[in-house]
Amino acid sequence: MLTALVVVLIIVLEYNKPQELNWFPSYAKYHKIPFGSYVFHEQLERAFTEDNIIDLERPPFEVLGNADEINGTYFFLNGEVQFDKSELDRLLEWTAKGNTLAIASSSISEKLLDTLSLETSIISNFNNFDNIFNLKLKNNSLENEKTHSFKKANFLKYFSTIDSTNTKVVATISNASKNDSIQEKQHINVIKQSFGKGEIILNLFPQAYTNYFILEDNNKDYTAGLLSYLNPEQPIYFDTYYKSGKKIAMSPLNVFLKTKALRWAYYIMLIGALFYIIFDGKRKQRAIAIIDPLKNQTLDFTRTIANMYYESGKHNDIAQHKIQHFLEYIRTHLNLNTNTIDDTFLRNLSSRSNNTIEDTKTLFTTIKAVSNNTKITKEALEKLNASIETYKSNNIWKTKI
Repeated sequence: MLTALVVVLIIVLEYNKPQELNWFPSYAKYHKIPFGSYVFHEQLERAFTEDNIIDLERPPFEVLGNADEINGTYFFLNGEVQFDKSELDRLLEWTAKGNTLAIASSSISEKLLDTLSLETSIISNFNNFDNIFNLKLKNNSLENEKTHSFKKANFLKYFSTIDSTNTKVVATISNASKNDSIQEKQHINVIKQSFGKGEIILNLFPQAYTNYFILEDNNKDYTAGLLSYLNPEQPIYFDTYYKSGKKIAMSPLNVFLKTKALRWAYYIMLIGALFYIIFDGKRKQRAIAIIDPLKNQTLDFTRTIANMYYESGKHNDIAQHKIQHFLEYIRTHLNLNTNTIDDTFLRNLSSRSNNTIEDTKTLFTTIKAVSNNTKITKEALEKLNASIETYKSNNIWKTKI
């Protein structure tokens, strides 16, 4: 009873204890965790026309297969966004037609950086033990003097090399300093470049669109400033394919579960395997080991003891055992009382054992002589044994088979 009470108490405590915050960087619109983008998308739907916000679950190479049907801004938000060559070529071709490619990611495809003559590096935070970073917009019309802080990153990146003739700086980042006399170096982390008839916006600080950053202090103004570079009159296509926290399953099993026929085949296979385990397991048992029965070693033991007596010269003891064993044989097999050995006993024994009266009298004369003698020779013992065995061999019950 006490054990059950303790188990119930543990379950209740585990159920009611506060859950730890999930800091997984999902960047997904349906996640309300700190690094989800639920708040960002909620505010975006208020600021832009809802019909102009479109989620895309397929990779860009498929989406832009018929690029003439898609115009506007293609927005990528994730911790890492990597394109292969064919996919990047299709994206850049689509952008050059007058569209906008916006990428907010800490890690951007090297092929794209090379195309735009860009290089990235990590901000040294040697003196920034609290890992607090300051962010600032560089547009004069967006309160560029206002600083926003972020303290939930071990490191952040910036553009260490840019094409200054073709690149516009949108925002900068720096280490936070508690000493007002120290002027921390400003690093470029958000840029905009023209590309053909369109433009490309790259942001190395994707956390700007997360729930934690937007709800912290007045950081929403910083996020709003970044969004001001997007055209609200054109559709915004949000990528949900390159997402750490995407909903869709990408495992091979998902192919089976999405198709009705394959799904039912998979279920039937599992049910069949279950029935096989249950019923086949009942029929098959572990092999039973063969155990040899214990041998009856009474006779061997008796022979061993007899040999010990015989070799040690205790002929008289052996003779007495032999006589008592013979008398027991008469009582058990011939049903005669051996307490009184007289003529009546000898006649009854003779008739029941299939021996003559003379042989019976001779045998018991020998037995009497041996019983009265305290010292018996080896030859006398052998003669006694032979006489008893011969007499027993004539038993009528043994001859009638």
